[in-house]
Amino acid sequence: MSAPKPCFKLEDFYDQLPDPGFYPSSIKSARFKRSVAKNRMLQVAYTLEGVEPAYQQVADYFVLEGERLSAAGIFLARRRLVQLYRACRIFPNQGDQIEPKQLLNARLQVRLEHDEWQGRPQLRVVAYRPLQDFLDSEQQNPL
Repeated sequence: MSAPKPCFKLEDFYDQLPDPGFYPSSIKSARFKRSVAKNRMLQVAYTLEGVEPAYQQVADYFVLEGERLSAAGIFLARRRLVQLYRACRIFPNQGDQIEPKQLLNARLQVRLEHDEWQGRPQLRVVAYRPLQDFLDSEQQNPL
């Protein structure tokens, strides 16, 4: 008896991005890497809750060093990284090393917006907040 031949499914064609807004998430991976332009960056991958399976994984990038980067660009990336750490309930001090492994499995809320890359729609992480703060406000203001 032969196995059924693989077929396309309806969800294979579903390309509707989740609405912009905050989503509960956990950090699946965090690691240093080099960009195509050879800049040193931190890549953080989140697993989102409450979205279609095709959009449950989203990546965020923090470019920390590079020859052709502006001081303002590096400043903004580092500022966003501090905001991410704080949303994960990690409170770094000046001089502390950036340790990606500290972020692993942290739960938080990430704010998503729609963006476009190479002509295709994609999600972009633009803000962070602690998960517990969101849950506390939800418990105080039931729908």
